[in-house]
This record gives sequence, C-alpha cells and structure tokens, in this order.
Amino acid sequence: MIDSLKGTCANYGLGNDGNEFKIITQVFLYKFLNDKYAFEAKRIRPELAKAASWEQALSAMKANDLKMLQLQMGPDTARLKPDHFIASLFSRQNAPEFAKLFDDTLRDIAITNNDIFAVKTDGGAKVTLFDRVSEYIADPSKRDDFCRAIINTLVEFSFERIFTQKYDFYATLFEYLIKDYNKDSGGKYAEYYTPHAVAKIMAAILVPEGVRGKVKSVSCYDPSAGSGTLLMNLAHAIGEQRCTIYSQDISQKSSGLLRLNLILNNLVHSIPNIIQGNTLTHPYHRDGKALKHFDYIVSNPPFKMDFSDFRNDLETKENKERFFAGVPNIPKKATEKMSIYQLFLQHIIYSLKPGGKAAVVVPTGFISAQSGIDKNIRKRLVDKKMLAGVVSMPSNIFATTGTNVSILFIDSSNRDGVVLVDASSLGTKIKDGKNQKTLLSEKEEDHIVTTFNRKQAVEGFSVVVEYDEIAKKNYSFNAGQYFDVKIEYVDLTPAQFEAKMQGFSDNLESLFKKSAELDREIRKQLAGVRFAR
Repeated sequence: MIDSLKGTCANYGLGNDGNEFKIITQVFLYKFLNDKYAFEAKRIRPELAKAASWEQALSAMKANDLKMLQLQMGPDTARLKPDHFIASLFSRQNAPEFAKLFDDTLRDIAITNNDIFAVKTDGGAKVTLFDRVSEYIADPSKRDDFCRAIINTLVEFSFERIFTQKYDFYATLFEYLIKDYNKDSGGKYAEYYTPHAVAKIMAAILVPEGVRGKVKSVSCYDPSAGSGTLLMNLAHAIGEQRCTIYSQDISQKSSGLLRLNLILNNLVHSIPNIIQGNTLTHPYHRDGKALKHFDYIVSNPPFKMDFSDFRNDLETKENKERFFAGVPNIPKKATEKMSIYQLFLQHIIYSLKPGGKAAVVVPTGFISAQSGIDKNIRKRLVDKKMLAGVVSMPSNIFATTGTNVSILFIDSSNRDGVVLVDASSLGTKIKDGKNQKTLLSEKEEDHIVTTFNRKQAVEGFSVVVEYDEIAKKNYSFNAGQYFDVKIEYVDLTPAQFEAKMQGFSDNLESLFKKSAELDREIRKQLAGVRFAR
C-alpha cells in the first residue's frame, strides 16, 4: 500500500517532492485509524464482523448503541463517525468537489480527536492530526482525481490482521514507511535516524532482562526525540502500559513522525507530552516552575550545529545550574561546528531523577578530550558517582556521518564498577548508497549487552574500573587506556638466542644488499634519460 501511494504521488508530480512525505504519512495514518476502529468495533460487537458490510451495519445502529460502542473502545482508538469511514468516501467519490469532501473529512476527524491526537508547541499551539491533503497538488483541476486515486488505493487493503502483532512488526513497518523521508540532509535541525542496533543496545542496558516486567509507572524522556526510535525501544523494554513518554524536538517533521510512531505502538496516552519546540531555550516539561525530572532519558542529539543566534540567551543566571560545565563559545569561523551536544548532555544530566538512568549518543572524541566543557562534564559524572559506563561503537555505525560515536550510560545509583567497552572492531562493513555502513550482527549486539550488564572484563574488549582510577587517568572514559599491556616472555637457551640474533643480522644484510642494488638500477635509468636528452 505504501508503494502504491508513492506511485500515486509520482503520477501527480509529487515524487521526491517535500510534500510527498506529508501526504504519505497522513494518508497512511487515516487508513490505520479507520481499520483500528473496525478491529475494535468487531471485537466488541462480533455481529459486525459477520455483516456483509460492517460500515453499513454500524451506520444502522441507534445513536445510544453507537455511543456505548465507542465508550467501550480503548483510548488509543480514534472516535470516528460513519461518514468518516473510507467506505463512505469510496461510495461518494463521483460527487462534485470530491477533493474538498476528502479534505473536510480528514479535518473533521482531526478536530473531533484533537484532545487525544494533537501535538503541542512550546508556545501552547496545537498541531492537528491532518492537513488539507489535496492542496499539496498545485493544479486545482487535478485534485479530485488525485483524491479518488488515494481512496481507491486505500479501499483495496486492510490493516485489521496486523493489530495482534508485536512491537518488532510495527518497528519494521514504521522504518519502511519513513525510510525515504528521515535522512540526514545536513541542514540545520536535520532529522537524525538512530540505527536499530544502537537503539536496541541502549534499551537492553537501561532495562536488563532481569528487571523487565517489574518496572512500572515510570517517565521516559528524550529532549531531541526525532522520530522516536530510542523512545519506542525503551518503552517496549519497559512495557508500553508501564511508562509515560515525554519528548521535545524543534523539528515539526520529527514531531509528526513521533506522533505516528506512538499511535502505531499503543502509546497514544503519551501524545499530549510530545512538544514541538527548542529544548535548550524553552524546555517545556515542568513540575510547577521547576524543570521536570525523569526516571529514564535517552537521546541522540545533534553533535555540531550553528546555534549562535540564541547562544547568548542560554548564558543566564537561570541556566547556570542546568549548564553547569558552560556554554560553548561562538567561533570566529565555522559556526556550524559549534558543539551543541554539550548542551543537550548537560540538560539530560540536570533532568535526571535521583536513581534515574540515561543513555546518550555522543561523538567518541567526548570520552577523552583533555580540556574544556567535555572534560568538565566527565568530571561531574565521576565526582558525583553517576556513571554506569561507555560503549564505543564501530566507525560508520551511522551511514550518513563519518563521526565515530560512543554511547554514554548514566546511572546516579551506580556507586562502583564502571564498565568501559571498546566495540570498535565489531561489525561488518557494507555499502549503503554512496556511503559505507557498519552492521552489527545480533550475536555481536548481545555480546555488548551481556558484557556490560554483567560487568565483565574481557581482554581487549572491556574493562571494569573504579571512579578513583578514572580520576587518575585524567577522567578519560576510553577503554583502551585501561587495558593491560601484555609482554610475551619466552625462555631461550644461549644457542637459541644466538641463532635468533644471527637470523636478524642476516635479514638486515639481505635488505641492505637489495637496497644497494635498487639504488644502482635507479642511477642507471637516470643516466640513460640524460643521455637520450
């Protein structure tokens, strides 16, 4: 169905157009909500499933019966009217101004369900579920046909059979849906898609197998949420009904994708906590006037970005405690290389509850920088004893950036035994378009998680160190600096020693002879060139 919708957009001149993303995701969501309503209605009233047309049977229900049916549906099911159904639009597709009818239907669904499905901005405005989709077609004369093509595509498919599927199915479906629309374009506030391996490792270490099913009523936060990959993996590890999601992201596009992700993953109850806005200048989530603190925080913040236009607004008395290590200065050149991740990382540390846990993707340079804000942040984590460990990932784990990354794990209840893992040699390199990408196997992912959670020291791979050891190493989190240097000792008899030394001598003599011969040959060739001239 997704491919068919993309084909329809291409046929009407919207292939690879910026608005194609909005059309595909909104039409997909309309279909999903329609079929989810059908699934729930048939579950509650089995006679609807036996009817030749469940839509007609439901439309014939008395008003009170219909109201009671909707009250019995779960809170994650959209409240639809009979004329909202895809079958209703399909039967009216030859009506004049069908595009207007199509848009009005989607807008009415959005308004009817605004309290449940609207995303808020940090200024308090609500971003509704649907736009007027047909208006993305520049030529008004083609809008009716475009909307008819959409409806004819939607009516041929049914999502009802997928509502018993588990998280991994929806994660795959979501990734396929957005694969062409969530790439790092390199621009300001570009969306960053976190690889599944990274998200899985973060969730599996934050919520180990032994505690799954026991964690409940916790808050999960991402201050740079993107499309929500990290939050979805974390919520799945905890249990979707055992946690509440909170997020903020400056990108309108990312906030829309996150809303879609929450709907797909039975986390509709968290949609009111999705905020579109600037986390650094206007952090939204609060308890009273104070910033809210969270049980779990995950984040893959942008690493480098020009934030010089609001940099001075951050260096205030009110922000001094939040940005305890300082605010990066504005460079005279290359302002786009300002280290914005340093601010997100400080915000995360400040936003963590006592006993809370966090996992943050950082550039690997952060873990051993010997001065400045990076070192001050690491010093805080060590001195306050709130570091669980670090996993340094293979290069090119992100296909769209050459920056090496590490995952920083924060745990304010970890009093001893910091785990440092060097996983940089793992993975298989493949070509991903024009870029090179490193893929971890499931076995390698599990090896990282098991080693970390069991606090195992594995030669050349991981080490477990105490806080005072880290302080003595200038607060470096680089595993390699703690590995033992091993020298191989071999017992030799005097005769064996003499034979080894003679071998070295003979080898050097042979190399010198070859070098002299090569030098003579080069001189002859040069002399021949001069003679020819």
